[in-house]
Amino acid sequence: MTFTTTHTENYARCIAASTRVRWDIDRDVIRGRVFDFSKSFLPDGLSRISRLDFLQPAEQVRLSQIQGRTYANMFGLVERFIGIKMLEITRDHWFGDQVALEALVRFTDEELKHQELFRRIERLAAAGMPPGYEFLPTANDVAAKVLQAPTWSVLALTCHIELFTQTHYRQSIEPENQLSDLYKDVFLYHWREESQHAIVDVLEWEREDARITPEERDAAVDGLIALIGAIDGILQKQSVADAHYFVVTCGRRVPQTQLDKLATSLLDAYRWQYIVSGAQQARFRELLVRLTTTSQWQRIQSALSPLMG
Repeated sequence: MTFTTTHTENYARCIAASTRVRWDIDRDVIRGRVFDFSKSFLPDGLSRISRLDFLQPAEQVRLSQIQGRTYANMFGLVERFIGIKMLEITRDHWFGDQVALEALVRFTDEELKHQELFRRIERLAAAGMPPGYEFLPTANDVAAKVLQAPTWSVLALTCHIELFTQTHYRQSIEPENQLSDLYKDVFLYHWREESQHAIVDVLEWEREDARITPEERDAAVDGLIALIGAIDGILQKQSVADAHYFVVTCGRRVPQTQLDKLATSLLDAYRWQYIVSGAQQARFRELLVRLTTTSQWQRIQSALSPLMG
């Protein structure tokens, strides 16, 4: 596929935005601060904690902080394979569009910075929360498995993630005034750079879609379905781990019925955060419908149906 001037201009706009919003972890985001553990981390639009009517207000705050810790760690996790994939596909532009190449190099550099940001956030969370929290998946193991999938599948998943990042911040995090200031700022600055990443995702996904055969695209749809299933497997395990951590650190005996409801609610919230909210995002749905056949789209919908809650 030969890119047009319009494509080059789109990459150039991403470069301009990247230059304009460029930030530093210490100077702009953390600024010597620590988390305010009297406040929530995630808003209820993402955490769905208000559904757990047996929790006291202080317990709701603590559960939000546990979810917020996992939320940050999940971004650190997925940005490992996103950065690797973007670095890999720069080779397609080595001897071609140098503007596209610069946009992808900047993208990769920013993803590396985001990974370091989320490592820092994990250390700050650990410093103020009781010991015993576990984030079960490891970034390299997950990346190694994800990157075995077809490039089309990985780019589709990446676009899904980058777009729901925008939705989460604008619709849930930005309007909420009762969150820890530092936690909210982390996702403000993250959002500023992810905004142009989503544009690059679309350009690269469309470029890959134009390159492959119908048979390869059909296999790639199956690859995307498998990746979504793998993410759900991670969420199932992490929701149990987070429920256990809450129970052993909340300072009271939690009846089995409440523990079961807690684990179920966490899985529902995590599926909403990392799968459903992206699948329902209008731009992502439009792209997926446009880049698949009717039968492929129906296969994806059937795979998503049990997870929609």
